Amino acid sequence: MKHFISILFCSLLANGLSAAELIDIGSRRELFVDKYLIERMEGVRLKLHTPQDAGKVFVLDRPWEGVGGYPTVIHNGGKFQFYYRGKTGMTNAGNPDETTCYAESADGIRWTKPNLGLFKVHGTRENNVILDNTFAPVCHNFAPFVDTRPGVPADQRYKALGGTFPVEWRKEPDSGGLMALVSPDGIRWKYLAKKPVIDKSLHPARNCDTCQSSVFWSQHEQCYVCYVRVWKNFGREKLRPGFTGDTRWIGRTTSPDFINWKPIEFVEYTPDAFPDQLYLPNTQPYVRAPHIYVAITARLSDHRLVITPEQAKALGVPKDAWRDTSDAIFMTSRGGLRYDRNFMSSFIRPGPGPRNWVTRCTFPALGIVQTGRDELSIYVERDNAQATEHIRRYTIRLDGFTSVHAPYQGGEFTTRPLRFKGDRLQINMSTSASGWIRCEVQDEGGTPFPGLALGSSSEMAGDEIARTVTWKTGSDLGRISEKPVRLRFVMKDADIYSFQFVKSTKQ
Repeated sequence: MKHFISILFCSLLANGLSAAELIDIGSRRELFVDKYLIERMEGVRLKLHTPQDAGKVFVLDRPWEGVGGYPTVIHNGGKFQFYYRGKTGMTNAGNPDETTCYAESADGIRWTKPNLGLFKVHGTRENNVILDNTFAPVCHNFAPFVDTRPGVPADQRYKALGGTFPVEWRKEPDSGGLMALVSPDGIRWKYLAKKPVIDKSLHPARNCDTCQSSVFWSQHEQCYVCYVRVWKNFGREKLRPGFTGDTRWIGRTTSPDFINWKPIEFVEYTPDAFPDQLYLPNTQPYVRAPHIYVAITARLSDHRLVITPEQAKALGVPKDAWRDTSDAIFMTSRGGLRYDRNFMSSFIRPGPGPRNWVTRCTFPALGIVQTGRDELSIYVERDNAQATEHIRRYTIRLDGFTSVHAPYQGGEFTTRPLRFKGDRLQINMSTSASGWIRCEVQDEGGTPFPGLALGSSSEMAGDEIARTVTWKTGSDLGRISEKPVRLRFVMKDADIYSFQFVKSTKQ
């Protein structure tokens, strides 16, 4: 009992919630990426799952591609669109040599680089360039998205931010902030405003940086949201002169119209986590639960030497490009200035061989897309700054970033009081051959509803994205729809990734 109480209070305090507070989830899908909905856990834990390498999708082998960087993937209207920086060498940020390149796919697996003929680059218009050096330094960190705001004009259906901030310790071309661009199709772009819409005047410490920002229309918050990289000081020796902070951090700003943005504020990572160097924000609403923002971002291990100078030379890696390494980590947010970082371990590791242990390897693309009935795809840059540089695809099950996991010994958890709409409960679940899951539906006080007690629950085993929960009386929950309920799951050698209350199609 003491263990239950301790877990309960820790969970509630971590999420800033009281035990009596009722969460209205309606019919939205909820993922177990954090402990927001969980009141009590015994013998179970949140588990981070590992995406699987599905192979190389395309290489950066055109003369104007060279060293890539800051990719974005979009799925819109049956088409997958991939954006990435073209750069012929390890040049400074915002160098006029930079372009923005484009690839597309019908399935997210097989990609083509169309000859668009928009710009003459390296002596030819037969290329896949959508922004040439006349858009420098926007091309350095071009970050597009599909604007889902109701009423958005057709010629502004795609929006993007790009540009670099003045950096005192570098001597390079610089626009002084992030420029706003719009497009009807994601291919042909124009400026929305003549001046940067986000500049360093919006941050009191004036320490914004040049990485790829994450920007989107938030249905959940009813505004445009932008995550940018900033620097934060922890009282240690500064890594580089000219910055007011010494640790790469994430800042956040919002806008009602994509033009006028609020001052940038530092985010918080909860639980309190060691301040890793988080190189990219890489945050977007999850397509199946847009009130949850998923961040698969690059963690830079600055000045960490893994390969030797001899190995770097053999690979043809430019000078000093092997003096750090990186991997990808997983975080989530439910809006505001908070990230839930329940997992400190790597989400995607660098992998085997020295090629994967040079600077800025394992940088994930911005965007997570569904590429199969029960499959999500994540794209990652590999072999950075090498002749073999390419994009790889990684897969994970729908909603399958994390789960509530029970070992063979078994365990259980209970949610906080919820209010739902619908008449069926569906769960995304997986068990071993000997594992199982049972469900009990309780009232707000913890008493099982008649017919919905644990002893009446059907034992669920298998691997399904949308398993309907049943009891001896059936699956109909319409009689308790919109009433306060708690869900209690008892499970063995099993995972629950998400759940959703749905309306039956039966008339």
